[in-house]
Amino acid sequence: MNKNFKIYAVIFVVVMIILALLEVNKKETLNWQKNFDIHEKSPFGLFVFDNEAKNLFKNNLKKIDRTPYDYYSKNSKEPHNIVVIEHEIDGESWKRILDQIAKGSDAMLMVSRVPKEVSDSIGYYDSEISFEEENVLKLTDKKYQNDFIKLDKFPSGRGFSFIKPGVEVLGKTVENKNTDQANFIKIKLGKGNIYVHTEPLFLTNYYLLKPGNSRYTQDVFSYLKDRETLWFVESNDKPSSFFMRFILSKPALKYAWWILLGGLVLFIFFNAKRKQRVVPVIEPLRNTSLDFVKSIGNLYLQEGDFHDMMAKKAQYFLNKVRMDLLIDTQNLDEEFAKKLQLKTGKPIEMINEAIQLIKKGQDPYASVMKEDLAKINSLLDEILN
Repeated sequence: MNKNFKIYAVIFVVVMIILALLEVNKKETLNWQKNFDIHEKSPFGLFVFDNEAKNLFKNNLKKIDRTPYDYYSKNSKEPHNIVVIEHEIDGESWKRILDQIAKGSDAMLMVSRVPKEVSDSIGYYDSEISFEEENVLKLTDKKYQNDFIKLDKFPSGRGFSFIKPGVEVLGKTVENKNTDQANFIKIKLGKGNIYVHTEPLFLTNYYLLKPGNSRYTQDVFSYLKDRETLWFVESNDKPSSFFMRFILSKPALKYAWWILLGGLVLFIFFNAKRKQRVVPVIEPLRNTSLDFVKSIGNLYLQEGDFHDMMAKKAQYFLNKVRMDLLIDTQNLDEEFAKKLQLKTGKPIEMINEAIQLIKKGQDPYASVMKEDLAKINSLLDEILN
């Protein structure tokens, strides 16, 4: 082990120790983003709700990771329940959901901002009704008076600023200084009902894990009938199958992985640079076959047997045509000329001239000159190229 490598190894170890000490003393930070992701264990993810949803809906829950438009275009359903939790859905999909509701299905929409397609069809509008940092969610039904949730972390403060007559208010946002504002309503549409709750935050991990808060969630979903329930989730919410997903998802492992890769690159760079050996120059083997061909050619020229050379050239050409172009060479007629022209793309005049020279070379009684040999050689080579 040379001296320079020892120095690099010591520097690498020192850097690793410093990073390890910094990582040990680093305080873990929580992600307070409202992501509503069923795979997220952060405070405002839906990991806990996703795990408890089967029991909540008595094993009648089915998660759909396609758009409602796509799903209902391919599936005909009896009246059922529909659940949407902070999920962006296109206008055509909302129309399909409204059609299902009109036929007898019930929809539970947990959205902080009500889609325009829904609010325009039903006749209610949502807006900011609270600007307090804390508030309480309660239901209007007397049997649920003791079940409520206190929102002490980033409530959206959303509610309904306008509700047309006939809409039933099921829940309110309660504050000390302001009057109660509706945040959970029920609307009749055709044979079914729409339930809209504008504060889906109570479904997140942070609030569901607090003692007693799960009762409020059970009360809200108790308005749905005991039947099949379809929960439309984001199509890209499936966990990645990438083999490095676990390592890259943990900050400590991720930093260690990149440091390891960086160390390996430095090691290869410096080590390979100093150990590279001189590559000896090896002369390529001489192509003696070319010399042999030249020698044979000179013998033929010295003998002056142009007819024999012309016949061999024609024989070689016809063999190449049979093997490479898969054309029968038994009859050198007009059909053969057309096939050869189609396969090679050469002018028909050139091919006809070459055929005449081939026939001349095959005729043992034909008189062949040096010019004929040169002509057939150039023509046949050009046709095969």
